[in-house]
Amino acid sequence: MSPGIGLMKRRLEAEKQAIALAVSGVLKKYEITQDQIKTLETKYDSDSGDWYVALGFGEKRVIVKMDSVHATISEINEI
Repeated sequence: MSPGIGLMKRRLEAEKQAIALAVSGVLKKYEITQDQIKTLETKYDSDSGDWYVALGFGEKRVIVKMDSVHATISEINEI
C-alpha cells in the first residue's frame, strides 16, 4: 500500500525550489535566456499539493503549475 499525499515527503518544499523548476521549464519551452524572466507571483495550494508560479518575459505572461510531490511541471499556460 502506498502512502497518501499527506504522508509523502514533498520534493518542492520551498518557494525558491518551485521558482527554479518553473524558470527551467519556461527556458526549455520558449528558448529564452534566464535574465529575461521575472517572477510575478507564487502560490501553494495545500489541498492539492500544487505550486503555481506566474512568470513574465517580454510581452508574454505564463502560469506554471507544478506537482510538489513529484517535482514535475503539470502544465504551462500563457495568459
